[in-house]
Amino acid sequence: SFATISSFKANGAIIHYKPEKETAAKVTNKGLYLLDSGGQYKCGGTTDVTRTIHLGTPTELEKRCFTRVLQGHIALASVVFPEGTPGPKLDVLARHALWKDGLDYRHGTGHGVGSYLNVHEGPHGISASSRNKGIETTGLVPGMLVTNEPGYYKSGEFGIRIENMMLVKESQSSVDNGKKYFRFETICWAPLQKRLINKKLLSKQEMAWVDEFHAECYRRIEPRLRDEPEVLKWFRDATSPLD
Repeated sequence: SFATISSFKANGAIIHYKPEKETAAKVTNKGLYLLDSGGQYKCGGTTDVTRTIHLGTPTELEKRCFTRVLQGHIALASVVFPEGTPGPKLDVLARHALWKDGLDYRHGTGHGVGSYLNVHEGPHGISASSRNKGIETTGLVPGMLVTNEPGYYKSGEFGIRIENMMLVKESQSSVDNGKKYFRFETICWAPLQKRLINKKLLSKQEMAWVDEFHAECYRRIEPRLRDEPEVLKWFRDATSPLD
């Protein structure tokens, strides 16, 4: 659905890095690898997913930054909001944990996704920028797809981004004076790398979110891996509880 962003170490700090022979870096076990990719499927689906992994032993700084990004991702994925709320009003949720450490990122938090159409598609989005006036006045409504992709980019060293797609749905929360409330349902099922998570930074609720997300990953993907025992063994470990 777009040109794959495949970046290692310092290249990961270039938000829209495009692999070129002159700048490409060999992937080793000595740094963070970021992969942002998507596809178009005949069933009518368009995807946009990012994962960041480490093939060796991450540094404490890498783990702390990854965990702060994860906390922002969880906060946005978990929010319940009233009808009429435009995406920019939710943007701070994805940045709050990073701000605690004096960190931030220089791109929007989420964009609309078409159905076998454009991977970046309005009129909605989640961003702190005031350049796109349309998203500031467009309330999120059930049926909309939007990405959840906070990140952190340390110039010359590494980049981190965690991206899932989310579907806006009606919430089960109480109704106040007839106003409806909405929530997000995550619809991407690729595991998060547990070795990059600093569990000491997570609350019990955040720990539970990660475990529930991985349990759902396993429930949905495991049937497709039963003929590949080695892959299934890896996947079972990758989606096991944090504790």
